[in-house]
Amino acid sequence: MTKLGDLQTKKTIYELSKEFPNKTYRELEKYRDADRQEEAQRIITQQENEELKEDWKKRAQEAEGELSILKGIETNRVKEAQARSGYLQDELDRVKRENNDLHNKVSALLDAVDPAVRIKKARESGL
Repeated sequence: MTKLGDLQTKKTIYELSKEFPNKTYRELEKYRDADRQEEAQRIITQQENEELKEDWKKRAQEAEGELSILKGIETNRVKEAQARSGYLQDELDRVKRENNDLHNKVSALLDAVDPAVRIKKARESGL
């Protein structure tokens, strides 16, 4: 048997009275109005769900945009770090060359046989 709450809102009072002859006109109106309200609530809920879906899509697109911006920033930072690293490596190589040059000068001074000559040359070279 069909329950009154399960009726579709398209039925008229006449059709409802044929289906439920023991109900009063007022009771049938209440059920019809309740069904209409329920359908209206479903429609509102569906609209809200669609709005929420659209909102989530917009937020997802915004998040994707922010993510791509952050990836770009990260890429730039990596490139800057690589450039800095290259510069620091060049400086380290220069310091090593200068250190080797100084080492060679000191070795040349120490190779001199006479200690007085060694001291004189060290003083002249600024050591």
